[in-house]
Amino acid sequence: MGDRKEARDEEFRSFVTGRWPRLVRTAFLLTGERHAAEDLAQATLEQVYVAWRRVGSADDPEAYVRRVMINAHARRHRRKLREFLAPKDDSGLVREVADTGDRIAQADDRGVLLKALAQLPPRQREAVVLRYWEDLTETQVAQAMGCSVGAVKSNAAKGIAKLRAIPGLAEMVTSGGGK
Repeated sequence: MGDRKEARDEEFRSFVTGRWPRLVRTAFLLTGERHAAEDLAQATLEQVYVAWRRVGSADDPEAYVRRVMINAHARRHRRKLREFLAPKDDSGLVREVADTGDRIAQADDRGVLLKALAQLPPRQREAVVLRYWEDLTETQVAQAMGCSVGAVKSNAAKGIAKLRAIPGLAEMVTSGGGK
């Protein structure tokens, strides 16, 4: 009995591994939001796992799973969750603007900022990161860098000026995504 369960589990694992990207894409088209899509796909697979003996022996297990997903989405939709059918790509979706205090919601902006910081000379990068990212005082930054407060002020000012000159970063900050 244990061997059959292990074989069934392996078959399910193989199915999930092979179909995950397509399931998430379908869920995204249904929900219009990446995290909601992942939640929907996971909830669907939880339901399917319980009935995998029946699902795995179906003529088209993928169609069965897709149907479970659509039904799960419909149940959520009936509960008045605000979801919508999205276009095939997410270029037409309205992007959420992160709160200035919500660091996790700013994850997309982080990549742009990291690339911009990489363009700064090392001392300017250190000053900007310690002063503005880590929110240290000028004295604390000077101690960490082993230099004078004046050198911190100079390096930070030059670094910030260079960052402001980077078009993609400037657009991000003026659109409300940055500090």
